[in-house]
Amino acid sequence: MSDAHQGTETILAYDGDCGFCQAVVDRIRKLATPRMPAVPWQALPDHLTAAHLTRLEREALIFRGGELHAGGVDARTCFVESSPSLRYRRAAAAIGLPGVRAVARRVYAAVSRNRHRIRIGAVTCSVHHS
Repeated sequence: MSDAHQGTETILAYDGDCGFCQAVVDRIRKLATPRMPAVPWQALPDHLTAAHLTRLEREALIFRGGELHAGGVDARTCFVESSPSLRYRRAAAAIGLPGVRAVARRVYAAVSRNRHRIRIGAVTCSVHHS
């Protein structure tokens, strides 16, 4: 198992059972080629996920050295920020500007709550919400 799976490096953990979430990660990988690994949380060891399962089921999380570092839009921003492309690092930095981060967090939360309704091509989220 890699260091990322053991929790000794910085990783983005996302919902691998969600087609929408996978499509977003794949799109970011294709465009920004982040250096940070992204791993479905379902592939991580229990010691890394047990304390954060409720959050992992509703948002992406960044683990750094086995500890929770960021969640939601902040996690996605860190992921994009690890890109070698200055353009994508600047875009990530812009999300940290006053006012922008608050709006980005509200948008992320709304998308997260409704991801089962969102299509990217033929891909939808298999997670059903009541």
